[in-house]
Amino acid sequence: MATFQIRRYQDEDAESAREIFTLGMNEHLPSSFMHILKQPLTQMVLMVTFCALMTSSKSFLLPILAVTLLLAGARQIVVYIFSSYINDSMKTDLKDIGEAYLKQKDSCFWVAESDGRVVGTVACLPAEKAPGCLELKRMSVRRSHRGLGIAKALCRTVAEFTRDRGYAAVILYTSMVATDGQRLYEHMGYQKIREFHIPEFFAKIINFTLIEYRLDVQPDGESD
Repeated sequence: MATFQIRRYQDEDAESAREIFTLGMNEHLPSSFMHILKQPLTQMVLMVTFCALMTSSKSFLLPILAVTLLLAGARQIVVYIFSSYINDSMKTDLKDIGEAYLKQKDSCFWVAESDGRVVGTVACLPAEKAPGCLELKRMSVRRSHRGLGIAKALCRTVAEFTRDRGYAAVILYTSMVATDGQRLYEHMGYQKIREFHIPEFFAKIINFTLIEYRLDVQPDGESD
């Protein structure tokens, strides 16, 4: 079994951290596309298009081609949403991780290292919309190193940092399609607070939502 250690981010970790983030986000593309296909609006549009063209053209080829193009367009919407988020992240906190997390008060960025290779990341900073809380961000573990307890260790690192800094709780936001992440957070004691739509236009069309979780941390010496 591979061993690992959790340590503070260093400047030479930048490329690996961005790669892990990008790979982790792109893993959600298939499940997000399936989510679109399950939406009643999507199914209605596909059915109406197929039936209308079938009736007017008296041919299978045109309606099948039209439905195929609609499906391709739906997938491109998903790709656009995720690509936009990745690009925005690369231009903000992931552009200069040290500046964004290590030089700010009550914030930090950690990496999980195994055999000299960065295999996981997590960060936290004061939550803008929840005074007295820190927000967990950029949690991701390489697929090749999952199942080793790395994600749990990263979660515990953030919780301990939050407690040590005197904050009341950790909050985080994850997407509705990140089911593995949801199971992890709930296993670690996080409670689901709310579910809400992303404000972007395309996200509203496909009924794509985010979930807010919260973990209350207690001072050392108190029982759970």
